[in-house]
Amino acid sequence: MIIGIPKETTDQELRVGITPAGVASLVGLGHRVLIESSAGIGSGIPDNNYLANGAELVSSSDVIFSSSDIVVKVKEVQASEWCLLHPDLVTFSFLSLGSNPELAEALLKNKVTTLAYETIEMKDGSLPILKTMSALTGRLAVDVAAHYLKSSQGGSGKLLSGIEGVSPANVLILGAGVAGFNAAELAINMGAQVTVLSRGKQRLTELRIRLRSNKRLNVGIATNDLVSKAVSKSDVVIGAVRDAGGAVPKLVTRAMVQSMQKGSVIVDACIDQGGCFETSRKTTLTNPIYVEEGVTHYCVRNMPGSVPRTATESLCNATLPYIHAIAKNGLDGATKKDSALALGINTTNGQIVNKSVAESLRINSN
Repeated sequence: MIIGIPKETTDQELRVGITPAGVASLVGLGHRVLIESSAGIGSGIPDNNYLANGAELVSSSDVIFSSSDIVVKVKEVQASEWCLLHPDLVTFSFLSLGSNPELAEALLKNKVTTLAYETIEMKDGSLPILKTMSALTGRLAVDVAAHYLKSSQGGSGKLLSGIEGVSPANVLILGAGVAGFNAAELAINMGAQVTVLSRGKQRLTELRIRLRSNKRLNVGIATNDLVSKAVSKSDVVIGAVRDAGGAVPKLVTRAMVQSMQKGSVIVDACIDQGGCFETSRKTTLTNPIYVEEGVTHYCVRNMPGSVPRTATESLCNATLPYIHAIAKNGLDGATKKDSALALGINTTNGQIVNKSVAESLRINSN
């Protein structure tokens, strides 16, 4: 099988879809791996490292898309790449298709088969590929919040951790999934006062156990009233809710944002699924923030892209077994053997086939 790895074109997206070790493992089994020139530079991987492990270097993404059996990316196919789509193409990447109807239309029109990292789901409900980037996102959300609280960045001038004799910042985290867990853990370790609100009791119980019922940790069910009260008292609010393939609910209204102290910070870590704040809109790593209602908003879709060396290695460790399975058995054979991988298929032959994605886009799935 021919596996193609194009250079990412999303703003400041420096991750890459495979490591040299991944290339070596595939080439060693008789597969071909095409790498676009300089695709790995941002992750600290020069072209020579790929060549030394058996990859074939190509000069443009056109060759990748036209010559590969499967194209492995980090982010979804961008609008500038839609002209490269064709019916025989299979892509494997993050998609967040439920909140991107324009992309869905392009994929359906060109009858592309797409596998989404975020909808590959194990029987226990865990998301083996998404969790790697969610862990990074949760930690980065706290790091970002601490930075933008500084007065030099337009923030309220509050130190996240506080200091002896001075109260720490109040951090509210909406969602207790992998991102929420990691955000809470880092914020607690930094010394913040942390509240986590979630729609499920089990995850909150697990969080208490993991953080040993830390006295600076409060948890609760995310009712509208409780969210409203918590938001008004928070210096930082991190949105970390998810919906399998779909769009997340707007848990925080504009009125709630207006109740926050000026110079507070919102990090919408679920902006790739539409965001959970009424005041959220997508930003980029080049222009990551804006101020709305006196509150700094950070709504970058590819937060892990800011730490590409760590992110690439972590992501590729999770995706490589699935790439191997597809290369060995073909997509049909691999998905028949692995029900989790089968759930990763979002589109094929002009149809939406993932139920959650279809429901979010209000399209009937097949």
